[in-house]
Amino acid sequence: MRTTLQRRRIRVRGIVQGVGFRPFVYQEARRHRLTGFVGNDADGVFIEAEGAPKDVSAFVTALRDQAPPLARVDGITEQDLAPRGGEEFTIVASRGHHEQRNTLIAPDSAICADCLAELLDPADRRHRYPFINCTNCGPRFTISRDIPYDRANTTMSGFPLCARCRAEYTDPADRRFHAQPNACPDCGPRLSFADRREQPGPGDGPLDRAARLLADGGILAVKGLGGFHLACDATDPTAVAELRRRKGREAKPLAVMVPDLATAESLCAISAEERRLLESPQRPIVLLRRHHGSTDMTPVAPDTGTLGVMLPYTPMHHVLLDAYRAVRPVDRPAVLVMTSANASDDPIVYRDEDALAQLPGIADAVLLHDRPIHMRCDDSLVRMAPGGPQVLRRARGHAPAPVTLPEASPVPLLACGSNNKATFCLVKDDQAFVSHHIGKLDAPRAAESYARTVEHYRRLFDVAPVVVVHDYHPRYRSTRYALESGIPVKIGVQHHEAHIASVIAEHRITGQVIGVAADGTGHGPDGTIWGGEVLVGGLRGFSRFAHLTPVPLPGARQAVRRPWMLGYVYLRAAFGDDADPAALPLLRELPPERTAALDRLIADRAASPLTSSAGRLFDAVSAILGLRHHNQYEGQAAVALEELALRHRAPTRALPPTDGVLAEGGPIDTPALVRALVEDLRAGCGLAETAHRFHVRLATVLAARCRAARRRHGLDRVALSGGVFQNTLLLGLLTTELQADGFTVYRNAVVPCNDGGLSLGQAAIAAARLRDLLHP
Repeated sequence: MRTTLQRRRIRVRGIVQGVGFRPFVYQEARRHRLTGFVGNDADGVFIEAEGAPKDVSAFVTALRDQAPPLARVDGITEQDLAPRGGEEFTIVASRGHHEQRNTLIAPDSAICADCLAELLDPADRRHRYPFINCTNCGPRFTISRDIPYDRANTTMSGFPLCARCRAEYTDPADRRFHAQPNACPDCGPRLSFADRREQPGPGDGPLDRAARLLADGGILAVKGLGGFHLACDATDPTAVAELRRRKGREAKPLAVMVPDLATAESLCAISAEERRLLESPQRPIVLLRRHHGSTDMTPVAPDTGTLGVMLPYTPMHHVLLDAYRAVRPVDRPAVLVMTSANASDDPIVYRDEDALAQLPGIADAVLLHDRPIHMRCDDSLVRMAPGGPQVLRRARGHAPAPVTLPEASPVPLLACGSNNKATFCLVKDDQAFVSHHIGKLDAPRAAESYARTVEHYRRLFDVAPVVVVHDYHPRYRSTRYALESGIPVKIGVQHHEAHIASVIAEHRITGQVIGVAADGTGHGPDGTIWGGEVLVGGLRGFSRFAHLTPVPLPGARQAVRRPWMLGYVYLRAAFGDDADPAALPLLRELPPERTAALDRLIADRAASPLTSSAGRLFDAVSAILGLRHHNQYEGQAAVALEELALRHRAPTRALPPTDGVLAEGGPIDTPALVRALVEDLRAGCGLAETAHRFHVRLATVLAARCRAARRRHGLDRVALSGGVFQNTLLLGLLTTELQADGFTVYRNAVVPCNDGGLSLGQAAIAAARLRDLLHP
């Protein structure tokens, strides 16, 4: 009896290029005895498959359920065709043109176990070859010039495959079948070494020269996947101090790279979840809690008990660390500082010519290679927080994977994000392409990088926005970019509404929520600076339910850099003229002429705008407790306060009632929180317990306001966002209390809770409101 044949045209969309998807399709078609073909185009992967109906059906199921580890299938469409017969299933040439470009580019991925084994095998032809890769690992996004993802559209186009690599590339049974960056020592990229005079260094190979320089206390610029790092021996305080001096990074913590998990465990306590993050294909920097008494990392990460640690994620990092271990001082672990190669506030350097021009004043030598980087991309930064991983910087390994919005936008749009920790978000249908971390836009090079990156994403994902979305703040460079973009329709979105909307978008929440937005600054519609807000609403609108009591922000930016000014403001707000300098060290340390000048500045409302910022409250408390009077980097005082509070191990004593703080209406009485803080000190509480009690009180206050909002609005879902929730102690205390009260608590997990997630929230709000406007 003759079997009826069925032929189907199948379209697969998602992250399906550069991840071994076509070879996977080929193998599955062979396994299911199908004929036909598979190929790439600008819309994803196209397939025609013919065979017995049950085999075709099983094949489609396998495409969805058994895709390669780096793939992400977002949609499969099918269309029946007339059977045509055929003898085999083939991979056909990519098609460069399609009506729409809907394909996705995979993020860069860390070296896989198979490639690492070959890298370390003396018998393998790619032994110690720094650019080994396969369909399961290696560069993707940072080398892509265009789609479809083929070698000709990447920076590997200048490296023709040798005969042996081409044989692998064309062999369906090989792991490198259609691996676009495939290369070997005979045909691929090569390392080079330049000293500060831009001349080849003397001695052996580039890796050996680089390793000796590091062991001798030098500073090395290293070209990686998405840009250059500055590296030095993390156990050498002199080298670390010199790197800080040259880079202009006086105190901000630096990240380190270690050769293996055992070295990481010798420095830090690592949970099973943190181990999974360290070893994931994304290979982010993971913030870990340092061991007491381990190798002193204080010069690397002062003022904090955490350390940013990453494992090697490229083969070059592996062989560099191997070479370094062979020549380093035997009494030191192989731990290298790996921080972005740039002057503070500039974007990471990624072009060879820029590295050779800009880095000689910072690095003693440069370890280069000749594979161009097309798109700069920093390392991602994550930590374990209450409820799971928390992304603090979304970049390499995560971008440009899109977020699916709860509601599709009726038109393409661009959301421009914030000024600090800048990202942008392009939206096409329900796909939100949140850019990788770009950074602070105040520096001209950063603003140029932002504009260039927008254009690259627009071309790569074929988004021609007709609507541009921006923050309310008129002086943000991202706002200026939006207003000068030439895009016809412009929508402003309030900063803290966008924070809460980013959580709604991530979790695809429909309806309304209670939102707690806590950060350092955001332009409020009433002309004040917001930052400690309880909002009620959803993507179509929010109302301000409660907020911290506004206080003057003397000199605006001056006070952000000088927490002692905020400490003084809050003490005056809490005690007025009754504050006793003898009992308060901060007041005792300030000379009368300084307080008189500050009083005059506070009285000038134009120079001292009002703020309800939770971030500024943390700065003030840090100063009052004598921790930090000046911020050398953003959030330093708040980090010191959290670290102090975490030292308190004993149960916190019962907190006495705080008049006005738990009231349901009006502003949250933050001066009362400061009075309670001072009373704790007067009652003999130690500094650590006092800091801990402040965190508990603030969490209690915010939870009380959420209960009041539930009673008034009937809502039991709470969304937490804003940079203050990078404080894991506050996040845990508030989450625990809310959950005990029956709330469902949501927070950011895919994008940062800081301003790096703002563009997603802006995009989600604009998409929903445009949908109502155009499809009422």
